[in-house]
Amino acid sequence: MKKLEHGLEVMMFNSRWLLAPFYVGLVLAIALLLVSFVKEFIHFVPIALNGAESDVIIGILTLIDVVMIANLLIIIIFAGYENFVSKIETSDHEDRPSWMGHVGFADLKMKLIGSIVAISGIELLKAFMHVETLTDSQLAWKVGLHMTFVVSGVMFALMDKLAGGKHGPAAESDAE
Repeated sequence: MKKLEHGLEVMMFNSRWLLAPFYVGLVLAIALLLVSFVKEFIHFVPIALNGAESDVIIGILTLIDVVMIANLLIIIIFAGYENFVSKIETSDHEDRPSWMGHVGFADLKMKLIGSIVAISGIELLKAFMHVETLTDSQLAWKVGLHMTFVVSGVMFALMDKLAGGKHGPAAESDAE
């Protein structure tokens, strides 16, 4: 029976590798975002040269939006892979992000909600740049959705603080 239990545990432990294709898919999604960014940038150039100031601002915010989503994907890929699949060996490469290897699940959750709030804020700012084209109902939905993200972020942070804010490798060593 002990052999069966051990075999089951090994199979369950190795099942974490089933997540690897998801992370590869997210890497490919970043490549698609790059294509989207280039298309958006090409569309933006004539607007930046000849457009109204509000259109230039909206164009810049759109580019920032795409970059923030790509940054979010990188955080999710690195942290998710390292937390759930395997450590990423970079041999102390000089370009290794300082947060890499230190983002636990709680940190990942906070970075995710923080990015969602920022992206939502950018979308709301873009809407306000053309507020005259929106109905009161559309504007209320946009503000309401953004506030839902903000409140969710505050609640996540509050729950993390109430839990003692301990997570990651330091918390694991404290627990031992």
